[in-house]
Parts: sequence; C-alpha cells; structure tokens
Amino acid sequence: MTTPAMSGPAMEPLLFALVGNPNCGKTTIFNALTGLRQKVANYPGVTVEKKIGECFSQHGALMRIIDLPGAYSLNARSPDEAVLRDVLLGRRADTPRPDRVICIADASNLERNLYLVTQVLELGLPAILVLNMVDVAEAKQWRVDVARLSELLGIPVIPMQATTGKGVIELKIAMSKADLPAPQWHSAPLPTEIKAALQNARDALASTGALHEKASLLEPIYLLSDHDPSHTGIGGEHFIHIRERRRNLEERFPGWEDRFVSDRYGAIEQLCAEVLRRPHTPQETRTDRLDRFLLHPVWGFAMLVVVLGLLFYLIFRVAEGPMGFIEGVFNTLGERVQDKMPPGDLRDLIVQGVIAGVSGVVVFLPQILILFFFIGLMEDTGYMSRIAFIMDWLMSKVGLNGKSFLPMLSSYACAVPGVMATRTIDNPKDRLITILVAPLSSCSARLPVYGLLIAAMLPDETAGPLTKAGLMLGMYALGTGGAFFFAWLFNKGVMRGVSSPMILEMPDYKMPALKSILLHMLERANVFLKRAGTVILGISILIWAASTYPKDHDLTQKAAQITSRIDALRAVNTDAGATELKTAKARLAEVNSGLLAHSAAGRAGHLIEPVIKPLGYDWKIGIGLISSFAAREVFVNTMSVVYSVESDDENIQPLRQRLRDETHPDGRPVYTPLVCLSLMVFYVFAMQCVSTIAIVRRETGGWKWPLFQLAYMTATAWVSSLLVYQAGRALGY
Repeated sequence: MTTPAMSGPAMEPLLFALVGNPNCGKTTIFNALTGLRQKVANYPGVTVEKKIGECFSQHGALMRIIDLPGAYSLNARSPDEAVLRDVLLGRRADTPRPDRVICIADASNLERNLYLVTQVLELGLPAILVLNMVDVAEAKQWRVDVARLSELLGIPVIPMQATTGKGVIELKIAMSKADLPAPQWHSAPLPTEIKAALQNARDALASTGALHEKASLLEPIYLLSDHDPSHTGIGGEHFIHIRERRRNLEERFPGWEDRFVSDRYGAIEQLCAEVLRRPHTPQETRTDRLDRFLLHPVWGFAMLVVVLGLLFYLIFRVAEGPMGFIEGVFNTLGERVQDKMPPGDLRDLIVQGVIAGVSGVVVFLPQILILFFFIGLMEDTGYMSRIAFIMDWLMSKVGLNGKSFLPMLSSYACAVPGVMATRTIDNPKDRLITILVAPLSSCSARLPVYGLLIAAMLPDETAGPLTKAGLMLGMYALGTGGAFFFAWLFNKGVMRGVSSPMILEMPDYKMPALKSILLHMLERANVFLKRAGTVILGISILIWAASTYPKDHDLTQKAAQITSRIDALRAVNTDAGATELKTAKARLAEVNSGLLAHSAAGRAGHLIEPVIKPLGYDWKIGIGLISSFAAREVFVNTMSVVYSVESDDENIQPLRQRLRDETHPDGRPVYTPLVCLSLMVFYVFAMQCVSTIAIVRRETGGWKWPLFQLAYMTATAWVSSLLVYQAGRALGY
C-alpha cells in the first residue's frame, strides 16, 4: 500500500511541480512551503533558474517541490516556457517528471490563469489547484464557488492568501493525501480530421524518439506549436521532424492552432460563467485608486524619483551602523593575527591579502541587502510593472518600449539576469539593443565602488547622508541616461528597424510577502558571501602575490631595518623618540611604495599610467582598474590589498580613511573630490565584468556583439572620465 507522500517501489519522496502564470504568487507559496530548504541552480544547457525545495507532509514524510518558470501557456515561446513544458512532459533527462502538479491561479484574474491550468490538467497528472490572492478578488467583489470549481475540474481547490500564510496548512493536507483523483477536465473535442493528423504526428514523433510511446494525443500539440527560437530541450534531429510535421499540419489545416486556442478560451468562459460571480457594474478597486496617482504622467514619475531617492538615503543611513561593525570585526581580527604570528610572508598574506581583501568587499553587504530588499518589495507589491509603464513613454523616445526597461531595471541588481530577462522581448532588434545597453544600469557590484569613493570624497563631518544619497542617485541617473542615449544611437544608426509596441500585464497591488522577500535577501547574501569566500578570496591572494613579488632585495632589507628601528622607537616615550618615529614611518612608507612599484602589479600599473594619467589616476589606481576587469567590486578589494601591502603593521584602518590619507610624492592628495568623481564616472560606463561578457556571448550566439559592447563601453568610460577631470581642472577644482 502506498505510504502518504511517497511513491515508487523504493518509496522515493513525491515530486510536486509548482506551475502558474507570472505574478500569481508562485514563488511566495514555494517559499512558504520550503522555507530555507531550497537549492538553486540552472537547468543544464540553458540560463533558466532551477529551484528545488523540500517540506514534510502532515504524516512527517518528505516531499520535494520544484518551482517551474512562470508561463502563460505550454505552447513554448521562450526558453522559460520550454523548460516548463519539457519538465511536465518528462522530456528533460536532468529533471524527473513530476508525480503531482500544484497549479497556482490568481483568483482576481481567474479566466486568464485557467488557460495554463486546463492545459496542465489535460496531461493527466494528479493535480491540486490553489486559488491565490482571494483577498484581491474579494476586494473586487468577486466570488468563486470553490466547491463547484473542484467538482467540475475533478481536483482539490484550495483558496489561499499566500502573503499572510492563509491556506498553506490546507494545501499541505491536500499534498499529504495518499491518492489524488485524476482530473476530469477535458478540452473541447477535436475535429476528426485534425485528431487523426495529430495521432499520425504523435506516432511518427514517437518512432523518432522526440516523444515517448505512451504520449497522450495533446502532447505533440505543444511541440508542433513550438515558437521558442532556441528550441530548448529539443535535439537538432528531433526538431527537424517536428518542423516537418508542423508544416504538414499547416498545409492541410490552415489555422488549426488558432482554432484550438479559441475553443479552449470558449470552454474556460463557460466554466467561469458557472463558478464565478462578478458585479454587473465594475467596482473601483484599491488598484484603480492607486494607479490614478502612481501612473500619472507627472506625479507617477515624481513618486518614482522619491522612491529611488529614499532607497539611496537608506543605503547610507541604515547601512552605516552595520558597516562600521563589520569594519571593526575585521580590524580586530587583523590586529590579533598580527599579534599572534611572527613577521613574514605568511602573516602578510593573511593580514594584507586575505583579511584586508575580503573585508573590503564584505563591508558593503548591508548596502547590497537593502538594495535587494527594495527590489523584492517593488516586485512583490506589483509596483515594478508600473515602473515599466511609467518609463514606456521615455523608452519610446529612444526607439524601445517599457518592456526593455524591465531588463534594465533587473540589471540594477546584476547585469547577468538583466541580459537574460531580455528573452521576454519579442522584437529581435529591440532585444539586441537592450542587451547592449543593459550593463550601463549601475549593478550592485558598482555599489561598493560608489560607496567607497563617496565616503573618501565626502567625510561624515563635511557631508550628511542626504548629500551622499544625492550623489549616489546621480551616478545611477548618469548610467540610466547613458543607456537611453546609446539605445537611441543604436536605433538611429547601427540597427535601424521598426520597434514593437509594449504589451504588459499589470497585476493588482497586493501586500508584500515579507517572509519571501527576506528569504530572497538571505539567498542573495549567501551568494555574495560565497563569492567573497571563493572568487574574491582567490583574487585577493593573487593580487597580494602580484603586489609582493618579485621583491627588490635591497629595498626589502632596508624595510626590515626601518621596521626594526620603529619597533625600538615605540618603546621610547620621549618627544625626540616620537619625532624620529614619525620620520621612520614616512621612510618606511616610501620604501614600501618602491617595493610595490617593483612588483608585477606595480609594473602593470606603471605600464598603463600614461593612458590613465589624463583622467587623474596614478599607477596604483591603475592596478585596481586592471584587476576589476574580472568584476567591478574587485576594485575595492584590490585597493584594500595594495594599501595594506604598502602600510606598516600598525596602520590597520578602514579603507575609506586610507584613501583620504593617500598622497603623491610631493604631498598632494591622490583622492581629491575631482579624482573620486572621475573614477566613479569611469565605473558608471565601463563594462569590466567577465560574467556579463560571457552571458552576452551566450545570448547573442557569438563574440561579435560582446566585443563591440566591451569596446564602446570602455571608450565611453575613458572619454567621460577625461572630460570630467579636465573640465574640473579648468574650472579650478
């Protein structure tokens, strides 16, 4: 006898698939069921996120849940929808076919959501339907006859308000049942001739291996109607057979697919007429009232500026305390290591390479968490779609539409998912232009660079959080303006063509699921810390080695002699001893600078100094520019290592203070406000991200566009920084 929530002869945990339209609350329900018991990766062969979690049934049995990509239909038009289709059909070797399906539907948009639900039910998998956002439907005075809907579909139907957790227990009870009845929903009967043609197509595809032998009659429909240009999950030979069968069907029965879609919508309309009660006169909802203000051409844009301004203010005000605490922890750790270990390269590696390098990046974790919290909040409330709508008129001025702004907005967190998000853009020209300009949105990797340079440029005693937030907002606005300019330029010159209009779903406003947002923050924090503990750590060690070796024998001996003298002078508590100590430290700093210049990193910095000197940068900043081609935030980590390598053992202090104290040999400060501003402008426009270059190559199918992108962004960064620095000098700054 089958144990509840178990299946198969070996009693493997049941695998549930979460399926639903975008914005239906699917991820919130996934987080509510699984909590922290999640694993996130990518499906092999595609850059589509794969989330698998675990939970326990009411009987204590383990259940596995896979969160499939949001989609409107099994008729794949994108890689996301193709993954959904192939997993449900059992066509992916890397993912087993689910034992059961949990369909999530937005109760306030029931008719639209039922299109995908009915397609899934027709596959014959045991299913549960979750009616989410019942509170939003009730606010519209919609009433769903849950019992009647369950009877007509033949599956359990669970009303739910996922943001508050209402209905989660009932869902777990339904999932825990040993057996679920087979769905009773059947599509409208197919015409005899089309049915026969589909049967022939199914048999032919099964003989080639494109379908399994026991495939239902409907399964070939979702392959024959495949519009996904990447043909995800379909081998080349199989795809040839599918295209041939599709062409035969179109020739024999023109418009067969449109007729099939129309019949489905007709059946769903009849179903809703029986189970859904709506007022004859549409009621004004909370969404309608909010949209009158938030979508206003003037007040809506003003509100967007206020929201973004508040974000950057909090990045400095709220994050200031945790950042100081993290700095203190790493400083204390460095001091203790210095006290416990004897002098030598191993101690220098740990203190100056590992601790200084990693701490220079980790200290910005609070700011990055605030950024991801705000992005999650805007997505969960439904405001993110409004931002795209507000920006549509501006995007149209540069030849794009509001749909292109969503990938650009995602790029504020990271350009990699931003570039991947361009797959929702149907027009190939618009998609390519969006890919080329998306990295100009200031991603979270730039945040540590901006934060460090603003802190060095504006000490707390000279500028408050509002001033710093305004400058930060200015950098983000400059990047956005640059993206718009180049989008316009590419539309007018490089890639002429007709732009497509925007068709965008506007979900109702809803209360955010704070638990889901916090889980997302923890997930991103985990990714960030893993990167700091692996990639950044490795780069820190390499930078330390490049900044230390090869050593100049004479300078090394001189540094050791001066250090020995400094140790002796520290024990002398006289005015003369203090004066000599100060002189010795200055000599040590000069010798350390010579050692750094002799190292491999120093030589590389001197090599590019003629190119960057007109921008106001010295050769040490050049070291940071070279290393940050791996990732922008590595600049902070590199400066931490470079100045720690130069400093004496006693000089362990926050990097921002170290930058303020850095001087040229003639005593002039290196990091003047003008230099800091020039450097920030450089990082606004510079590509400097290997991951983004790799994903652009993958999305465009070659090296042509990634190399073009790298070239135009680097040139723009250099020219823009040159103009800022030279204009500032001409004005006397």
